[in-house]
Amino acid sequence: MQLRPYQQEAVEAIYRHLRERDDNPCVVLPTGTGKSLIVGQVATDAVQRWHGRVLVLAHVKELLEQNAAKIQQLCPGIDIGVYSAGLNSRDTANPVIVAGIQSVHNRACDLGPFNLVIIDEAHLIPPDGEGMYNTFLEEARVVNPNLRIIGLTATPYRLKGGVICRPDSILNDICYEAGIKEMIVQGYLSPLRTRGGKARADFGSLHVKGGEFIATEIEAAMDTESLVREACREIVELTRERNAVLVFTSGVEHCHHVAVEISRLSGQECGVVTGDTPAGERAELLARFRSEMLPGGPFERKPRLKYLANVNVLTTGFDATNVDCVVLLRPTNSPGLYVQMVGRGTRLHPGKADCQVLDFGGNVLRHGPVDMVAVREGNGSGGPAPAKECPQCRALVHAAYQVCPECRYEFPLPERQSHGTRAGISAILSGEVENTDHEVQGVIYSVHTKRDASPEHPRTLCVEYRIGWHQYVSEWVCPEHTGFARGKFVAWWLERSVMPPPASAAEAVALAEDGALAQTTKITVRRIPGERFERVLRCEVGPRPEYYPEPGWNDCRDEEPQPKNVPARAYDDEVPF
Repeated sequence: MQLRPYQQEAVEAIYRHLRERDDNPCVVLPTGTGKSLIVGQVATDAVQRWHGRVLVLAHVKELLEQNAAKIQQLCPGIDIGVYSAGLNSRDTANPVIVAGIQSVHNRACDLGPFNLVIIDEAHLIPPDGEGMYNTFLEEARVVNPNLRIIGLTATPYRLKGGVICRPDSILNDICYEAGIKEMIVQGYLSPLRTRGGKARADFGSLHVKGGEFIATEIEAAMDTESLVREACREIVELTRERNAVLVFTSGVEHCHHVAVEISRLSGQECGVVTGDTPAGERAELLARFRSEMLPGGPFERKPRLKYLANVNVLTTGFDATNVDCVVLLRPTNSPGLYVQMVGRGTRLHPGKADCQVLDFGGNVLRHGPVDMVAVREGNGSGGPAPAKECPQCRALVHAAYQVCPECRYEFPLPERQSHGTRAGISAILSGEVENTDHEVQGVIYSVHTKRDASPEHPRTLCVEYRIGWHQYVSEWVCPEHTGFARGKFVAWWLERSVMPPPASAAEAVALAEDGALAQTTKITVRRIPGERFERVLRCEVGPRPEYYPEPGWNDCRDEEPQPKNVPARAYDDEVPF
């Protein structure tokens, strides 16, 4: 099986970190981008290339089965064991063991020494000194003091707040990261559309404990007869054209009330999954929701489920690619939980154009767009969220929009401030120029068409520099314009490539994605208080690649992208652990 380019890059980043440093790395990739394949590749290499032994830890049996299947798929010859009470298996002697942390947390000595421990859904690791992961790893280091640990997660912060990678934590640094936005742009994830609900509770009186709203207060706020009735009516109205609607509710009673009301209004059954749902019933409900019924199977006479409501069960480890609507019928103060819930709808599926997110909990306004969540230590998200709601159609959009992309409503211009508003970040006085240097962690190239422009209007090349966790700075260059704008693009291009400057934005994107441009390592960003947008003042780029494409290189752009101009296994054979 061929890894996707970013999966290959993640594997190489892990090995580079293990060779060059003596601490433990973490890979951050959005839900639905195939972290299990990375787990499988690392485990396969560790056993076959370097004769090591690997333990893969996860917290739910669905992830255990998924990881074991991917490793077996990548390398059928590897002997894989499973240690999980839920799967009724307790293998201990295999070179690769996939285990549930609940089953092995006090049995590290029974399993013997490992060279690598890979932790899936690593955001569930609690602070040092607490929990089953810490108990197990302390014992595992006694068995092998040279044990190395690798984490994978979609959210590098705990669900109750606080980053997971710190010098004094189990995981110490992010070695590779790709965001939701760039995965959507590259076609690996489904686009998202977000809309706020009319029916909303008053969340102003909710209290926070351990980084999250108190559960009883959430349910009391959301589970009122009028709010349930109005919210469910809106859900049914807005999902008539949707196929699989996953609803996150605020409590068990609330979940059952919502399911009854959705069923009454839609005339279709709404399934319910809670922590108390028996395993067999849960498996049946999930199979019907995924449309996995086969002729002659156990669910042959039961119709598929369009609606499925749950309480804190289907946030991680649940894979239903057909989900095309996620309903947040609860508030959360946890940016991690917010991203995990939305992530249930980001996977690609045949016939699925996008995923609609209906937010009745004020979560987008609280945390910001899912690709720009801001996190602060200890208490979830902080600062003003970069999102706003259209008063006309209730679309939730980035704060920089001046015209709603859904209904064309024009937002009123904000009053220009005479002073900077961010202590320590912006200059004190309006008009005072501030230049800041940023290391560039990745670049996204895309074609930008001016809104309401005619088909003949020149398009631009949008270049988005990733400078942090879901932090981007953009610039636009103009390959299809004439005069000064074209000349500026030509100079920009020749600084980065040995190829002649392309005549169109689409060709520029294709060449950039094919490896024709030098790597951008650092940018200088200019901010002026009172102005809405930042400007890229200058860029530092690496050497221009010796890139000369084969004839017809651009004939198959719709096929699955593969790594370009790099051997499939570019890393060397030095043992990384």
